[in-house]
Parts: sequence; C-alpha cells; structure tokens
Amino acid sequence: MFRALPPVLARPSGRVRTCVLLVLLAATGVTILELVREQTGTPGFFVGLGLALVPVAPLMAAFRWLGRAAPAPWRQLLFCFGWGACTAALIAILANSFATEWIAAATADPSDADQLGSVAIAPVVEETAKAAALLLVFLFRRRHFTGPADGFVVAGFTATGFAFTENILYLGNAFDEDLSKGTGMLNSITAATFFVRIVLSPFAHPLFTVLTGLGFGAAALSARRGRRIVLPLLGLALAMSLHALWNSSSRLGEYGFYTVYGCVMVPVFGLLLWLAVRIRRRRLRAVAGELAVYAAAGWLGPAEVPALASMPARSLARTLARRSGGRAAARAVALYEADAAALALLRNRARRGGPGREPDFAGRERELLDRLWLRRATAGPALARAAVMEELLPPWFDPLPRPDTAPGAVRTGVPAPRRAGNARTAGPWAGSAWAGSARTGSAWAGFRRSGPWRSATPAGPSSSRPCVLPGGDGVL
Repeated sequence: MFRALPPVLARPSGRVRTCVLLVLLAATGVTILELVREQTGTPGFFVGLGLALVPVAPLMAAFRWLGRAAPAPWRQLLFCFGWGACTAALIAILANSFATEWIAAATADPSDADQLGSVAIAPVVEETAKAAALLLVFLFRRRHFTGPADGFVVAGFTATGFAFTENILYLGNAFDEDLSKGTGMLNSITAATFFVRIVLSPFAHPLFTVLTGLGFGAAALSARRGRRIVLPLLGLALAMSLHALWNSSSRLGEYGFYTVYGCVMVPVFGLLLWLAVRIRRRRLRAVAGELAVYAAAGWLGPAEVPALASMPARSLARTLARRSGGRAAARAVALYEADAAALALLRNRARRGGPGREPDFAGRERELLDRLWLRRATAGPALARAAVMEELLPPWFDPLPRPDTAPGAVRTGVPAPRRAGNARTAGPWAGSAWAGSARTGSAWAGFRRSGPWRSATPAGPSSSRPCVLPGGDGVL
C-alpha cells in the first residue's frame, strides 16, 4: 500500500487569502497615492482628494440600494472599492505610461501616442484591471455572487474606487496648472474639470464596468461551463468598446463630446438604471414567493413574509428593534433579514436551475434555517409590527403565528422546525430529516424517486421527510 502524498500546491485558507489581499491593497494604496502626489504636487493632491470625494458617497449609496434586497457583506464591497482605488489604478497608471512611452518612441510623434493610448490602450488596461476584482469575487465568494444584481453592485463599487483615484489625478493636475498660471476660480481648468468629471459624468466608469458585472452575473446563472467563460468576456468587450468611444469623443470634432454624451452615454445610463430597478423588484418578488413556503412550514411568522419583501418594512423593523433592544437587537434583525433573503434566492435558483445549479442546496439551506431559527425570537416580533405599521396586511389578518394551525412539512416540502426545547442547544434539525439522514450521508436518503426533478413519495413518516422544492418539481 502506498501512502497518498500531500498536494504540492494546496489551496490557501480563507484567512491566508484575506491577509494576502489586505497586504496587496495596502502596498498598492501607498504606492498609487505617492505617484499621484508626485504628479500633482502636495497642494494639488489635497485639493483633488477633497473634490474627488464628492461623488463617492452618492454612488456607493446607489449601488448599495440596488443590493439591499440581498445585501453583500460590507467587507466584500470595501475590498472591491479598495481594489479599484488602489490596485487597479496602479496597474492602469503604470501600464498606460509604459504603453504611451513605447508608442511615442516607435512613432516619434507624442501627440499620436497620447491619442492612441487613450483610445486603444487605456480602455483595455483599465477595464481588465477592474474586472480582476469581479473575477476574484466570482471565484472565491461565489456564495455572494448569485446573479446580475450582485454583478451590478460589485462592478459599481470597484469602478467607483477607480474613478475616485483617477479624479484625484485629473483634478490635482488641473489645480496645479491653475496655481502656476494664477487663473481665477470661475475660469479655471479645475472648475471645468470638476464640471465634466464630477457633475456631468460621475457615472462613466461605473457604467463601463457594470457591463462586465452583468456578464459575470449572467455567468453565475448559467450551468454550462462554456457560457460561464464566454459571458464575462463578452461583458468585458462591451465595457472596453464603450470606454474607447467615450475617450475618443473629444477628438470627434467640435461637438463630438456632446454627441457621444447625449446619444450614447445618457441612453445607456437610462437603460441600465431601468434594468437595475427591474432586477431589484424581481428579487423582492422572489423573496416573497419563496419565503411563503417556509412560513407555511412554521419557520417564519405569517406577517414576516410581506415585511421581508418590503424594503421600507425591513428598515422600520430594524428601527423598532433598536428602540426596544439597542444596537444588538437591530443587528440581529439585519442579519435575520439578510439570511432570509439569501434563503429565498437560494431556493429560487435551485428550483429554476436544477441540481447542477445548486449542488450544495441541502447544506446551505440547513445552515440558513439554523441561523434564522436562532434569531427569530428577536426579529420576528419587530418584522410583524413593521408589517402592521406599513399596512402590508389586510385588516382582518392576525400577525401572530398559530402553531396549532400551521401546515406541516408534508404540504410545504420543507422540514418543520423544532418547537420545543432550547433551540440554541437542540437546534431546529433535531428529529428532522437532517438528523435521520446523517448516518447515510445524504439528506435525500428517505426518498424513492426515478429522477432528480420528478415527483417522489416519502419512504418513511412525514416527520422525517426532507426538503422538497415547491411548484410540483419534486425533490432536489
């Protein structure tokens, strides 16, 4: 018998990857800030920094609003912002400078080098550098990258960080030039640069990178490996093309900038804004539809479903919890809302895509239900009260759950929660299908079935029936 040799290159743990990324962001952040300060001068750097901060908060709030239906962790979003502001910006400034110098040396014409660099080199380099953050999240945080909405948010935060650093450079250089010429404020290059980059087109870089994010989001919904490769590349190509068109607008004649801005940028921005609102509404409808199944099984109160499908009700529930139980209670409600939304979207993807889409559906569902059960005593009353105050329930509806009338797992296809004993010690899975199937290693061992999505009949009593997806699709 030969003993198995350990792999030479083992996959690093999550903590190791986090430390490596933090060191990388810190090193690139210090380097890019020093490079920008050298180019703009210290006064120009601080003026550019202050002016570049103006659009950051509104853009981050807008993308956060889109992802509120199933919010991503703040650490992930801050990583994306830091990658765009530090790593992607450093890659772009070094690669663009090198390419421009090389083209100028090859053609002996600096003006042609600058034009070719801004139109042909910069879009490719910058969009690829920003797409690297999306690729890292897509590969290593797949649990939080589940569709177009997540692609929107991740791309938006990355591009906002990149635009922030780029605006510091442009505004700082403009201020340094005005300072050397003694130009007045109203007629200054700084004011013109601020108007074009901060007022007219703060959404430019997010607009480009969102196309890449949509490609990754579509890939997350696809079960075919070929599409998971082609769709992000297609989105990246569209981002590069739109970026190149935008950079070339100032060289398309006297009215080239206004033509591209009015005929391309504004319509594309409006289209993506409409798409973002539509995606958000579809997510909330999916949350309402899927959580109704868990409410019927007793995991949620009857008034929690409409509250969890309403963003104003969610916010009100957190406010009510904070007033009665402090910040800890508000935090518990926020986590409860996020886990409930993640559970609903998990079930929605599995029901629509099949076993290939969510191979770990059983384990992930069990984990989310366990976390919901532990926080339900705090979050349930706050959400029920918020539903009543927001008038999401009919006047005759009783928001209090009635355990004696709640349907069991046989009707809904989900395991009934444990209602007796200490939920923290016993857990909601005691006596359920998960406990009974632990010996076999499969949560679905109690079923006889002819196919993964055909209707099945339970082989044992209803108390040991495992989770079944709703809609008559059978078991997962």
